[in-house]
Amino acid sequence: MKIDIQVDAKGLACPMPIVRAKKALDTLQAGEHMELLATDKGALNDFQAWVKSSKNEWITHEEKDGVHRFVIKKG
Repeated sequence: MKIDIQVDAKGLACPMPIVRAKKALDTLQAGEHMELLATDKGALNDFQAWVKSSKNEWITHEEKDGVHRFVIKKG
């Protein structure tokens, strides 16, 4: 899978990771992928809820050493 844009939101607290993600997704075409890195403890719940309420698709999530990596496909 090709990542079309990467957003580094490490060290940012809610709601900034989602704000940055939305701005990045706005630059993509439907079907393109965004990778977001975040360290906010609420990031997993926040992103699950945000993606559910959007036309975007949750592709994957992994967490390693306190860093969440999300891949979202623009809908």
